[in-house]
Amino acid sequence: MNYDIKNKELAAEGKRRIDWADSFMPVLDLIRQRFEKERPLEGVRISACLHVTAETANLMRTLKAGGAEAVLCASNPLSTQDDVAASLVEHDSIPVFAIRGEDTETYYQHVEAAINFKPMITMDDGADLVSKLHAEDTNTAFVENIYAGTEETTTGVVRLKSMANEGVLRFPIIAVNDAKTKHFFDNRYGTGQSTLDGIIRATNLLIAGTTIAVAGYGWCGRGFASRARGLGGNVIVTEVDPLNALEAIMEGFRVMPMIDAVAEADVVITLTGDIHVLRREHFEAMKDGAIICNSGHFNVEINIPDLEDLSIEQKTVREFVEEYTLKDGRKLYLLCEGRLINLAAAEGHPASVMDMSFANQALAAEYVVKNYQNLKNQVYVVPEALDASIAKLKLHALGVSIDELTEEQETYLNSWTMGT
Repeated sequence: MNYDIKNKELAAEGKRRIDWADSFMPVLDLIRQRFEKERPLEGVRISACLHVTAETANLMRTLKAGGAEAVLCASNPLSTQDDVAASLVEHDSIPVFAIRGEDTETYYQHVEAAINFKPMITMDDGADLVSKLHAEDTNTAFVENIYAGTEETTTGVVRLKSMANEGVLRFPIIAVNDAKTKHFFDNRYGTGQSTLDGIIRATNLLIAGTTIAVAGYGWCGRGFASRARGLGGNVIVTEVDPLNALEAIMEGFRVMPMIDAVAEADVVITLTGDIHVLRREHFEAMKDGAIICNSGHFNVEINIPDLEDLSIEQKTVREFVEEYTLKDGRKLYLLCEGRLINLAAAEGHPASVMDMSFANQALAAEYVVKNYQNLKNQVYVVPEALDASIAKLKLHALGVSIDELTEEQETYLNSWTMGT
């Protein structure tokens, strides 16, 4: 059922949080102002499965300003900010299906509620909506109504590209995650800062002098490793990709197999999007007091059943911190049930970063409405011109000017006789 408003004060607090985030999202604000005038999404039903945060609320308000009928459900049970959900319902009349800490059954009931809205555009953060829409028990008519979807994460894009390659994807997808104004900034700077924020809030740990093993040196791993080193952490990188590993070495990080890294690490964090990155043999090799956490998309990166099987006692020692006592007496500490540490223990990415990510979402929705009849059932990158326009808007908002090529320079760069 729709989010139940019982506390006006909760909604009021959510509105204050949303308005504060909005003050750091000038690009989305400019898009919202244009949308209010042009109404490019008039009558379009949009179901979004995203983290229910203040930043997401400003995206939803922008979609509504453009004329869309929009609903929102959570893409993670622990990322929902209940006051934000309350405010969207109370002050913006946008249905929200999300409660912080909801169990798995409720979570998927809320995903179903978003699907029952019969969307014409889906917005995903991990492809839960698309996956459910492709399930055997889904009403076929729901899929036939859909123009296209958008995807916010690396994990989701990988999954959707696999579906497209196998010929089972039933509607087009715009890979918002792959826009340069998204993953270069959101994944690197947003994840880097917010993940450290989550670890520190959950543990009050001093990063300086702490040895941290980082699983994965993609854009999220790069950002986190850089920020952790900046605070004085001794960072070890583990990788399966030789190019990523080589880049980490060239950036001055130590690189080694996970089994060796965990033996040294005070903190082990996964940022890969894959399954069982940390498992039994790694837990067995960790030192007493090691902290384990995840900032990849799903909690499957850490094999929690393996950890439970190795333990003789489990107890909560601090909010967000679960202590596992192993059979040999060592204690390991799991943060936030293995879910996204930056959203479960902190507030996710800063609003100024999400400004560009959600600008991509809003403009991708407009692009879909204008072009869906020409799109095939495959995964598309955000058009380069759209990506560049967001970068220009962000520079303008920051008060930064840049040079332009002269006509002579453009001619030179486009000529095959460049030496003349």
